[in-house]
Amino acid sequence: QVQLVESGGSLVQPGESLRLSCTASAGAFDQYPMAWFRQAPGKKREAVSCITDINEKTSYKNNVKGRFTISRDNAKNTVYLQMDDLKPEDTGVYYCAAETINVIQGQCDLVPAAYDYWGQGTQVTVSS
Repeated sequence: QVQLVESGGSLVQPGESLRLSCTASAGAFDQYPMAWFRQAPGKKREAVSCITDINEKTSYKNNVKGRFTISRDNAKNTVYLQMDDLKPEDTGVYYCAAETINVIQGQCDLVPAAYDYWGQGTQVTVSS
């Protein structure tokens, strides 16, 4: 059983930055591809970014490329999402997720169905 706890969400103004953290309480964290998703009110959950278990290869949705950076610290069982130049459309609840089954080493997916453990979410609001 893997428990994921996100933190770092806040209310910020457009153009500002935030760093989200997600810490896993158990499991072989360094073997799990990890991802960040977000969900705005009234909208479907969408992928933001993912990072592989080995080589730490990253993928991003087009609407955050160049502004968001995903990283991981396996010694701390933590994955991060650095968000710069935030826009109002980035508002939503941000969730981290871990893929622990059917893992293909060196690959991560930007689809929710690939992930079997989820955190409770942290609210990010971008507004002037």
